[in-house]
Amino acid sequence: MRNRLLCLLTAFSLSGCTAASPRHPALEPLLDTIEQRLAIAQAVALHKWDKEQPVQATDREQAVLARVQVAAPGLGLAPHDAEAFFADQIEANKLVQYTLLHQWRLEGRAPDNLRADLQTVIRPKLDRLEGQLLEQLAAFRRQDGQACARSVATAIASRPSAPLMKQGMIRATGQLCDPS
Repeated sequence: MRNRLLCLLTAFSLSGCTAASPRHPALEPLLDTIEQRLAIAQAVALHKWDKEQPVQATDREQAVLARVQVAAPGLGLAPHDAEAFFADQIEANKLVQYTLLHQWRLEGRAPDNLRADLQTVIRPKLDRLEGQLLEQLAAFRRQDGQACARSVATAIASRPSAPLMKQGMIRATGQLCDPS
């Protein structure tokens, strides 16, 4: 009897250890790359702080969106899906940049981090991540409705990221589970 009770208690306590929702196998790699792209936002913001440039870079954004629309069909993605996904990546990156710039204005200075050149260092990194994100988006192959949204929300919540990074990731995945 004692062993049965112990087994029941163990089984009951372990039942809460199962995942709340199943995760798509391609979700974590996609979120990792989204987070890598968002991490570059600080370098972009530092460059813009130093050069007194606005966060909004419409020409650059349009060029990125045009490139992903052209590349999407080759990966089995609809151009409008790739565009929507990358528009979210851009908006998330700007959210992080605006937040950092706001903090630095309040403090009266930006951090003394090593600066990277926007044209020769930062944008080439962003461009490499662009291709990686497109491939991972194609592999993700959206889940159905709420199951997808719950998986994404759970995965972001469980990451050991800073609050600003999590906010950026929430914005970056805003349309990830929307139907085409």
